[in-house]
Amino acid sequence: MTVYPPYVDPGRPPPALASLGRVHIVGIGGSGMSAIARLLLDAGVTVSGSDAVATDHAAGLHGARIEIGHDAAHVRDADTLVVSTAIRESNPEVVEARRRGLPVLHRSIAMASVAAGRRVVAVAGAHGKTSTTSMLATTLESCGADPSYAIGAELAATGSNARLGAGDIFVAEADESDGSFLLLWPAGAIITNIEADHLDRHGDLDGIRSAYRSFVQTIAPGGFLVLCADDPDTLDLRTDARARGLRVRTYGQGAADLRLSGLTLEDGATSYDADLDGARLGRVRVGALGVHMALNSAAVLLAGLELGFAPEPLAAGLAGYAGVHRRFELTGCADGVRVYDDYAHHPTEIAAQLRAARSVTGAGRLVAVFQPYLYTRTQTFAAQFGAALGLADEAVVMEIAVNREDPIPGVTGRLIAEKVPLPSDRVAFAATWSGTAQTVVERTRPGDVVVLLGSGPVYKLAPEILGLLEERSR
Repeated sequence: MTVYPPYVDPGRPPPALASLGRVHIVGIGGSGMSAIARLLLDAGVTVSGSDAVATDHAAGLHGARIEIGHDAAHVRDADTLVVSTAIRESNPEVVEARRRGLPVLHRSIAMASVAAGRRVVAVAGAHGKTSTTSMLATTLESCGADPSYAIGAELAATGSNARLGAGDIFVAEADESDGSFLLLWPAGAIITNIEADHLDRHGDLDGIRSAYRSFVQTIAPGGFLVLCADDPDTLDLRTDARARGLRVRTYGQGAADLRLSGLTLEDGATSYDADLDGARLGRVRVGALGVHMALNSAAVLLAGLELGFAPEPLAAGLAGYAGVHRRFELTGCADGVRVYDDYAHHPTEIAAQLRAARSVTGAGRLVAVFQPYLYTRTQTFAAQFGAALGLADEAVVMEIAVNREDPIPGVTGRLIAEKVPLPSDRVAFAATWSGTAQTVVERTRPGDVVVLLGSGPVYKLAPEILGLLEERSR
């Protein structure tokens, strides 16, 4: 069962960019929506937007009129409204746009309008989309392609999550959570993995598999599809892809077109030997930690080759990859404790990141601080979240962040804390934001590594934690 959000019609092409007129973006302060705003601004479109609170994403949108709060008056001079799935029909700006008969477009439709006429490469998957998209964009940039891109986080090198380049390639992070990845009609695509998530939208794992099969059908015949061979559900898409006339390329640590071996993690980077079609391609180094990052880079290497670039400049681009914000990002060090921030919000992602974090702890301990985001995800995966956090030496679980869902009675962060397989004195449930930083600091000693995990505002704890550590060191 694939559930489509409002404002999405997979059967219709996107409207011409010139027909949008003045665009108003509801929720412009989010990472995905601000990326759309940047692209529209780069294309010369007049942009306004609103959000419930001021955000750093919105502050960087120079040239856009930004309103705080939602009010019908904010769409007074708009010709088109752009929304995300999180925006409800009851939003006063949506109500006003409907009253006036304005087009109300999902953000992916707006992105497709900007991308029209370019070769779109869509990066999809349950995990690793943002890192893989950013790796591909920056690697192609280093190869001189001058690509356009839209990413769910800011590149560390530029501080931007989107750009309209002069080249003919458009690299897009494709979102399966609401089915909107079916709107991009790419020339090529990467699928990193398929796993149960967003069950509030897709119903179950079969619904998610069905959505990815539909996504494969949107890739242009004669295009390419890069798949992770280590993931059975992903690899199963080969048959559908070949039937559509796609060139299928696979990567992984097992049998694959591009096989990774001899992985090492050191000095903030991951290196591996790459064999392509049975022949040694060489040693590849990517500027990010973790086996999952090595696999992401292999997907980028294959996509780059399919786009016509040579292995050597692609490998050089991967070596120079500087990452994106909120992906194992070092926020500071105080009293001998390093504090990292990471966007991981699914059990698989948390486990992968904590395993990677072990490569930098040395003799210190690993302290994981996790803020759940969705009630439904917490309810479904509480045991898996607990097991993943058990890879740390100490775990602090926060209350579920305020999000797009209505609360579910009895579903709190405590469900996860109770499932962490560590001694009870090494697990804490922080029911309120106030005092959480102190709880974390009390569990650290010099040499430890703290990793903040979650897609919500958990990253805002970093300055408070570092401040308390500074006080402790005096």
